Amino acid sequence: MIKDLYDGIELYHGSYCEVRTPDINMCARYKDFGRGFYLTTEIEQARQFAMLSARKAKANGIVDTDQKYGVVSSFKYRVDQSVMTRIYPEADASWLHCIVGHRKTGTFDNIVSELEKYDIIGGKIANDATNATILTYMAGTLGEVGSSRADQICISLLLPERLKDQFCFRTEKGLRQLEFIESEQVWMR
Repeated sequence: MIKDLYDGIELYHGSYCEVRTPDINMCARYKDFGRGFYLTTEIEQARQFAMLSARKAKANGIVDTDQKYGVVSSFKYRVDQSVMTRIYPEADASWLHCIVGHRKTGTFDNIVSELEKYDIIGGKIANDATNATILTYMAGTLGEVGSSRADQICISLLLPERLKDQFCFRTEKGLRQLEFIESEQVWMR
């Protein structure tokens, strides 16, 4: 089960650089829970993503080829009852439809539209280890996208991966609940 957001929880963001003040405009589109600033409660997951992000940034000429580290930025979350939050506690069909709807335009548009009102969305992460399964599902190989059978097959293939959590801060209102604590460099192996 995913850890819930509570006052004072520490969250981590892995990147090729330190992020003290997140900017929604710098965030990529078509991610699991839409455009936003992604964090996790799992420090090791953030460290792995920091190294991956640094490798991609080097390959794309964003950082110097000499850079041998990624950065994990830590934040404290402060609860504000007016912030709209949607948490998917389990990897189930509603979670899967949310992810596919955000990754593939024209799929589950009604769900994506309904989720626009949320400042923060959280749930299990569909990362590089699970990406092939999600792509297979989106291609219709497991059956009709959105069908109970295809959903069940996809989820059964994902569950052995022991999915970690992620939280997407989608609005400025959501981001204001984050307080930067510190950052650490994560050296590549």
